[in-house]
Order: sequence, then C-alpha cells, then structure tokens
Amino acid sequence: MGVDLIIAESARKHGVSDEDIRHAYANPIRVFELDEGLTMIIGPNRAAIIYEIGVVDGVPAPVVVHAMKARDKFLR
Repeated sequence: MGVDLIIAESARKHGVSDEDIRHAYANPIRVFELDEGLTMIIGPNRAAIIYEIGVVDGVPAPVVVHAMKARDKFLR
C-alpha cells in the first residue's frame, strides 16, 4: 500500500503489524475527532478485524501513535 504514513513506536505497543495499521488507516469505517488533535480512525485490518488507529498531524505525513483492536466505545 502506498499510503504516506509515519508509524511511531507507541503504535506497535499492542502488537499490530505495520501492514494492518496501514490497511485500517486506508479503509476507515468511522472517524472520531478527539481532544488535543488526536483523530481515531476505525477500520479493518487485512483479516477484517476492526481496529482503532490513533493519528496526529505530522510533517511530512500523518503520524500513527496508537493501534489496537477496537474497543466497544468505538463500535457503538
């Protein structure tokens, strides 16, 4: 996938692969604008498991700072 995206080490904390992060980011189901400039993107990984991907604006590309299986509060 050619999505321009920077993946911070903090996004790997829950063991989500870079490929699954990029897939969920590129295929959003819902998007939540949260506090302090954090955007939470809800989307499927390559196996259609729904993930939450936390993104902040960065230069030269958005920075993923959080990635894990989606919690119930984002699936309602």
